[in-house]
Amino acid sequence: MKINGVVIDDTFAEAFTMRVARIVITGRTMRWAREAALKLTGFATSVIACKCEAGIERELAPAETPDGRPGVSVLFLTMDKESLPKQLIVRIGQTVLTCATTACFDGLPDVPDRLTVGKALRVFGDGFQASKVIGGKRYWRIPVMEGEFLIEETFGMQKGVGGGNFLILAEDAEAALAAAEAAVDAMTNQPGVILPFPGGVVRSGSKVGSQRYKGMVATTNDPFAPTLRAMTKSQVPEGVNSVLEIVLDGTDAPSIEAAMRLGIPAACQPGVRTITAGNYGGKLGPHHFHLRRIMSDVG
Repeated sequence: MKINGVVIDDTFAEAFTMRVARIVITGRTMRWAREAALKLTGFATSVIACKCEAGIERELAPAETPDGRPGVSVLFLTMDKESLPKQLIVRIGQTVLTCATTACFDGLPDVPDRLTVGKALRVFGDGFQASKVIGGKRYWRIPVMEGEFLIEETFGMQKGVGGGNFLILAEDAEAALAAAEAAVDAMTNQPGVILPFPGGVVRSGSKVGSQRYKGMVATTNDPFAPTLRAMTKSQVPEGVNSVLEIVLDGTDAPSIEAAMRLGIPAACQPGVRTITAGNYGGKLGPHHFHLRRIMSDVG
């Protein structure tokens, strides 16, 4: 299979089941909602070291938010149930509670598995906090110097998918970056999906463990490092001198597939030779995104 002359490799991306929450942050203006969202999702590219993965899903118009103000939807993922509430409590408390004019709401209201994030953060009010039940939901009003911070008491948690991916194999770094940027633009604001790495692009793809250093959880993906072509079991074809990866996390597999259907053809730019994907032979992750099958569904 080829798209615009670019080979779509007959392989699959291997992804993992994670736990996901959707956080809706509102502000007096979009500027302040986005400021809080950017801080909340900082240092959240990979569970390898960050212990969570997070990113902005999309911006929300006032008609789409609980309090009728501009907002930002954030997806937040961890590998297990226990670590998600811990990460949310710490991060919301340090980034959204502290941000001028913001309020914080649950974006998965129909999910039965609930995390008492707002209930935990209420104690910052030192006994001066107050609660009110509206429409069957409890909200906490926490006094702050500016006025009040409003947060919903509980947030929904459900199973999500982390680690969907595809790799762009290009003739040079300029072509790889242009293709990656086009792919990111095509997938931005897709519902149920985030691209957690800087600018949505990964230059330092990793493999599990290390050949030389004990205790390393992950090290450089040498089979796809062009400078190591002569020194390792390379998967980089001749003529390819730069490889970039796009990683997708989402609320479910269909959302990731829908984004990939947009991102892969957008990445088929001049100078790109092949689109492939990273996997571990299907042994580690239960979610397999077969590139050719996904693209065959287009149209």
